[in-house]
Amino acid sequence: MPPLTKLSSDALDDEGRGYPRPLLRRESWYSLNGRWEFALDPAGVWRLAEQVDCHDVIRVPFTPETAASGIGNTGFYRCCWYRRRFEVPPIADGERLILHFCAVDYSTRVWVNGVLVGRHEGGYTPFSFDITGLITERRECELIVQAEDDPLDLGKPRGKQDWQLEPHSIWYPRTTGIWQTVWMEVVPATAIRRMSFTPNLARWEMGVGCWIDGLVREPLRLCVTLTSRGT
Repeated sequence: MPPLTKLSSDALDDEGRGYPRPLLRRESWYSLNGRWEFALDPAGVWRLAEQVDCHDVIRVPFTPETAASGIGNTGFYRCCWYRRRFEVPPIADGERLILHFCAVDYSTRVWVNGVLVGRHEGGYTPFSFDITGLITERRECELIVQAEDDPLDLGKPRGKQDWQLEPHSIWYPRTTGIWQTVWMEVVPATAIRRMSFTPNLARWEMGVGCWIDGLVREPLRLCVTLTSRGT
C-alpha cells in the first residue's frame, strides 16, 4: 500500500487543491484526492462493501458525470462506490486520525478496514470520522465509500441539478458522489473541532463559540486574541 504524502498547510495536492479548511489551519494535512477504484451501481443493488466490484478508476474529487473524472457517464444511476487502499501516517500516543469529506452528494456510507464507521446525508455539508481505533499496527487502511443519489427524487435539496437525462432551460447537469476534497489530519487527544464568531456592533463586542472534540480534561482554557488592522 502506498503511503500518504504529508503536505504543509500552504501546499497544493496533485489535483491542484489546497488546504480545505482555510479558517482553521493546522500545520499539515494529507490529501486523498486522486485515483480511486470505482464502480457504478445503477439500480442500487449492492448494500454491503464486500459485494462491490470496483473495476473502473476515477479521479477524486471530480464527479463521474464529468470528463475530468475519467468516467464521463451522464446517465441515470442511483449509487456509486469508491475504494482506496493506502498506508496511514504515524500516530503518536494520544493523537487521533480524522478522516474528512468536504462534500458528497447525497447520502453517504463509509467503511474503514471493513467496519462501517458512519453515515451522512446532505450533498453540500462537510463531515468527518475519527478512525484512530480502526488502524492496525501495520498502518494499512482500506477506505470504501458508497454515495447514493436518486436522480429522480425531486424532494431532496438538489440546487439546479436537472432530473431529465439532458439538461434543459436553466438546469445544470447532475452531480453524483464525491465532488469536494477528501483528506485526513492528525490531531491531539483534545482538539478544536469548530468555531463561530457573532458580532454585536451596538456594543462593539464579538462573541466566540468553540466546540472541542476528543478527550475531556480539566483544567482546559481557551485564549482568543482579536486584532484590528494589525493592532
